[in-house]
Amino acid sequence: MDNGYNITAEEQALIQSEFAALINDYLNSNHRRKVDIINKAFALANEAHKGVRRRSGEPYILHPIAVARIISKEMGLGSTSICAALLHDVVEDTDYTVDDLRSMFGDKIAAIVDGVTKIPSGMFGDNVSSQAENFRKLLLTMSDDIRVILVKIADRLHNMRTLGSMLPAKRYKIAGETMYIYAPLAHRLGLFAIKTELEELSFKYENPDAYNHIIHKLEESNIHRSRIYENFATPVVERLNRLNISYDMKAREKSIYSIWNKMQKKNVAFEEIYDLFAVRIIFDAPEAEEKARCWDIYTAITELYELRPDRIRDWISRPKMNGYQALHVTVMGPDGQWIEVQIRSRRMNEIAEKGLAAHWKYKTDRTGADKTETDNELEKWLGTIREILENPNPNALDFLDTVKMNLFALEIFIFTPKGDMRILPQGATALDFAYDLHSNIGDCALGAKVNHRLVSLNHKLRSGDQVEIITSRTPRPNAEWLKIVTTAKARTRIENALRRIRREMIRSGEQLFYQYFSQISVEPSNSLIDQIIDYYQFGKRDELFFAIGNKDILLPKDPNDLLHIKYRKRQNAELNKQEKKKVNQKETFLLKEENFRKNFAVAPCCNPIPGETVLGYMDEAGEVTIHNVDCEVAQKLKVSFGNRIVSTEWGNYHQYTFSSTLIIKGIDKMGMIQDIATAITADGINIKSFAIESTDGVFEGRISLHVHSVEDVNKVSQKIQDIDGVKSVHKLST
Repeated sequence: MDNGYNITAEEQALIQSEFAALINDYLNSNHRRKVDIINKAFALANEAHKGVRRRSGEPYILHPIAVARIISKEMGLGSTSICAALLHDVVEDTDYTVDDLRSMFGDKIAAIVDGVTKIPSGMFGDNVSSQAENFRKLLLTMSDDIRVILVKIADRLHNMRTLGSMLPAKRYKIAGETMYIYAPLAHRLGLFAIKTELEELSFKYENPDAYNHIIHKLEESNIHRSRIYENFATPVVERLNRLNISYDMKAREKSIYSIWNKMQKKNVAFEEIYDLFAVRIIFDAPEAEEKARCWDIYTAITELYELRPDRIRDWISRPKMNGYQALHVTVMGPDGQWIEVQIRSRRMNEIAEKGLAAHWKYKTDRTGADKTETDNELEKWLGTIREILENPNPNALDFLDTVKMNLFALEIFIFTPKGDMRILPQGATALDFAYDLHSNIGDCALGAKVNHRLVSLNHKLRSGDQVEIITSRTPRPNAEWLKIVTTAKARTRIENALRRIRREMIRSGEQLFYQYFSQISVEPSNSLIDQIIDYYQFGKRDELFFAIGNKDILLPKDPNDLLHIKYRKRQNAELNKQEKKKVNQKETFLLKEENFRKNFAVAPCCNPIPGETVLGYMDEAGEVTIHNVDCEVAQKLKVSFGNRIVSTEWGNYHQYTFSSTLIIKGIDKMGMIQDIATAITADGINIKSFAIESTDGVFEGRISLHVHSVEDVNKVSQKIQDIDGVKSVHKLST
């Protein structure tokens, strides 16, 4: 933000026009007409941000107005949320306090603003991720009022829409946070339209070349897709018209990010993605008739086209936990391609687009029993958040992993032997289920019976499984269990048990230690204990005592042997480091080689090569490690340590080579391996490894190369693609 600029008459007119549009959005909703408090919130925000501009140059007040419009028009929320959106940056960026807002607007609005207000980074210690701590605070407040996260998502959506004005390193940080946390969170809340836009914008800024490549491919194939849709839709329209219903039918194109994501997961080219669009049918019907109408439309379609039975998704009988309802069916179209059809009512569609906010709107007209069921599902989800926050992991990356796994995973439905149903995240194990039932059951678990078959505790459950936990009389948690479980509840309970066991081991080890020296009537001095700690290479006393109590180390038979040990000074790595030039994060860091040495390290998780879109992560010592922008580790770093992200640019490389792997598929024939090897080595590219498998006349090869840049990879790929019989060549994304 910049200060000290006067607002021009044109800008003042724009501000008033945007605010008037906000009021119009609100008046066109079904909320109570509480315009006065919205006017009051705007007046305060306008005064508080007076003379302040965003990096793009526009008056800052346009940002909170835009966030409030998202809250009203795209989420369907009311005056409390709109006011909180208008005021969301007032406490963080001006002299107003939460108490000031509470006295003027009441507890609810003040609490929401407080929830989205960042904690100053100086309040955290060294090596503590301020991003993770602020997200933890956001979750804590959200568990009391879901509107906190809705305002934050609206704020993030507008920031992403205007991200182009930010510095490159800042763009990576914000886009990374958005992709890793806010897009999945929007999905979990049922905000599918917003989730898709957040993913698209993040992908656009993080990987512009891939983004533009897919846009180009979509434009090239648009006519072909339109023809497939028309051929499919014409007989469907004729059949649906006989049902005498009001409906809309249209093709919904797969998002650019989801196309790219599928290409990466399946390691295929764009041309091998066949489900580039789905057909959506939205009909009008009273709520009591919706389910029957869905199946009527299903019957009409499956009478025309061949059904794929394994791809029926019935979310009308049992909606998703975020309120989503629809009937999905996949059929073989007249052009020989599988086409997914999504069938939903107008009410279901609004819930699908606006998520929980729209769900609340509709449930006001339902029975008390239905309200309770809906509220219970929301409360269960918020309860999961509280579980995570009860005992948050001090490691920022682990904490964020736990949040992502538990809040954003798909759900599975598991049954007890008595038929009670429990909902767990996809990937949950039998041990997760044991802890979901009760902590004591989890602590004493020995194994499980899944569908009456004996399995181990690490057995992954599937939706519909019936599970019985086999227990012992005594608790038996161990550290290996942390590798088995996926849920926050199970992890928290195991960590609590292990801490309790550890405290007991430390006390036992301390007693054994002093008893050990009592044999020769010696009271160990602090200096001697420090020397013993250093001798065994521990960091502090508790670690030494635990190792003794747990029998990880055995002290010498004669205590006198430890009285004269030499104190081994640890090397101080900081003293041996050469003075380095500090990296300026406001500038682009040039990746280069000097005197046969690189000024950066290559992350082994993704092995980026020159020419690919990369970013840098600067550690505490000032060393820069580069990652591909879409690398999973880089995503976590952007979310947890965004202030250490560095925008980078490749220099020229002649001395060093980088590793890259190609996946090749095609029709097997005599001489194919020789043809591929010749194509690779013709330009002096060295082969690191070459593996190829052939089944029923079709082969797949995996070749690792030493290359200088992505240009080398593209040249080799094109030469291999030109070989007769080769069907596809693409670089493996690690």
